[in-house]
Amino acid sequence: MNIITNLWKFFSSVKLALFTLCALASTSIIGTVIPQGETYSFYVKNFGPKWAQFFHILDIPNMYYSWWFLGLLGLLSANLIICSLDRLPRILKIINSDNFAIQPERMEKMAYFKKWKVTSKADLPIDFRTIFNKNGWKLRGQKQKDGEMFFGQKNRWSRIGVYIVHLSILIIFAGAIVGHFFGFKGSVMVPEMKSTAKIYTFKDSQSIDLGFEVRCNSFLIEFYDNGMPKDYRSNLSVLENGKEILTTDIEVNEPLTYKGITFYQSSYEGYQDFIISISEKNSGEGKRFVLPFQQQQTWDVKSLRFGIINVKANGQRVISSKIWFTVGGEPPVTQWLDDNSSSIITVGDRTFTLSAKQMYATGLQVAKDPGVWLVYIGCISMLIGLFMAFFLSHKRIWFYRQEETDGIVLYLSGSANKNKQDFSRLFKKLEERIDSTIHNSIQID
Repeated sequence: MNIITNLWKFFSSVKLALFTLCALASTSIIGTVIPQGETYSFYVKNFGPKWAQFFHILDIPNMYYSWWFLGLLGLLSANLIICSLDRLPRILKIINSDNFAIQPERMEKMAYFKKWKVTSKADLPIDFRTIFNKNGWKLRGQKQKDGEMFFGQKNRWSRIGVYIVHLSILIIFAGAIVGHFFGFKGSVMVPEMKSTAKIYTFKDSQSIDLGFEVRCNSFLIEFYDNGMPKDYRSNLSVLENGKEILTTDIEVNEPLTYKGITFYQSSYEGYQDFIISISEKNSGEGKRFVLPFQQQQTWDVKSLRFGIINVKANGQRVISSKIWFTVGGEPPVTQWLDDNSSSIITVGDRTFTLSAKQMYATGLQVAKDPGVWLVYIGCISMLIGLFMAFFLSHKRIWFYRQEETDGIVLYLSGSANKNKQDFSRLFKKLEERIDSTIHNSIQID
């Protein structure tokens, strides 16, 4: 029994909570300073072989999932659970206690107490509850054998604020565990006009089947004058069984979420291929083609042949392209087109609208975290608990009217578990109100 008692005291102690919190804070600094998720050779190159081996033993490159860091989290969780189980019953007993059972002798021993003795045997012609009501207190009364007890309280549930904080931390831990075991994080590059049903995890590049397809319909990018990317966005479609479910644009900080999986715009990659869009004016028919540089493409139905024969570029970025275009046996036409711009070309008696753009692949970061709602709930609960714990206090007021043979005795007492300076001003205000109400009509000892 002594072992169990000692273990219970150890896991419910405040010292253990302080130790685990300090340990977690200090080790989190290590995880921030030392890059995470790199290869062994990276740590050998940057820290030397001995430190790299030490990091490997303690799993520093994957610190937040290491056995010792998870052990600290488990120790903190055990401390929060046992501490709450040890102290919460006493708090609930205070919250639900019978406050009318208090005796005048106990009231006199409270830190906040005032007593009046009225020498007149006549009943006081005053409803004292009105005084309390005007000061924001709703008192309930209960008849007793030698008088009447009145009691009122505010914010009694604020006493459990700290335990709501405890619970919120455990909920956040639970959300992280659910997200770790049932979620994933990865990435994928999707070329324009292509689709994918798989993504690849960051940790080990394993493929994960999404259960649906994501198609990149188009990718648009804007550049500054110096050639640096200014803004880029992708038009994505979600397909199931070949059927388009939804289509939307995404850009940085504006992701797409479908079936709990979120797609973030994160990067891009330019190709040496081009996307040619052609539409015939008379028929209104149009089609898009993926066209490799300096290779001929045909649209047999329309007897068209075309290709990109030259480009102007700034690094890997194509600024404009020279298109070669012919219809049937007509002489070919060449024309320069700015990237992602269109032009009208007439060959013989047929008119076409052409546009050309460099082909890109959109880089998507993909994440699924089914535990994120638990984390949100935990964070909201923590804010509520912290507000209750630090900004609210359990205030109680007792007012007892006792009849004696030589007059009437009035008792006023109160208590507050926090912010006692504010409660002292409140109690003094009540005391003065009662004094001023009865002073001129009753002789007071």
